[in-house]
Amino acid sequence: MKNKVWIIIAVAFVAIMILAAVLYPKLSEKYSTDEKPNSASSENVVQADDFTVYDSEMNEVKLSEYFGKPIVINFWASWCGPCKSELPAFDAMYEKYGDEVVFMMINLTDGYNETVNGVKEFVFDGGYSFPVYYDTKYDASNTYSIYSIPETVFINTDGSIYHTQLGAMSEKVLENYIKQMIGEEK
Repeated sequence: MKNKVWIIIAVAFVAIMILAAVLYPKLSEKYSTDEKPNSASSENVVQADDFTVYDSEMNEVKLSEYFGKPIVINFWASWCGPCKSELPAFDAMYEKYGDEVVFMMINLTDGYNETVNGVKEFVFDGGYSFPVYYDTKYDASNTYSIYSIPETVFINTDGSIYHTQLGAMSEKVLENYIKQMIGEEK
């Protein structure tokens, strides 16, 4: 009798996990694309805090250098499964909107699990064309209190935060946020 109860519990658990896996993408798209954060409300405008990261030649790059254009900041690491799952979407959007929007793909480069050379190899092997920045001194991740990745911050042309998205996004959700920022809303 005990075995039957455990089998029923296991089957119920598997059914719930399958249902969650099927519903999560649909619900996340529905709720992520219907809202228009910070688009017209000047009461709740939060200015983006500046930080310094390093480009592929290890030159210092400040976020504030890019104010004046919409900015998409993505915090990620090559060991992070959800991060890796959304990188093709970011690459496609960089190819499509890279002239209108600044993409800052910020790698959490700790020097142990994530090294500059290892990340360069990972990006090359993946065929990604977006620019990668290295947060070797944790300035960006500390400034934005990044404790879970992937996390994406969308910044308006005036340097105000438009939206922050925790977790992986589909290409459709990412593109909808970009279109909202550049004024091509659905």
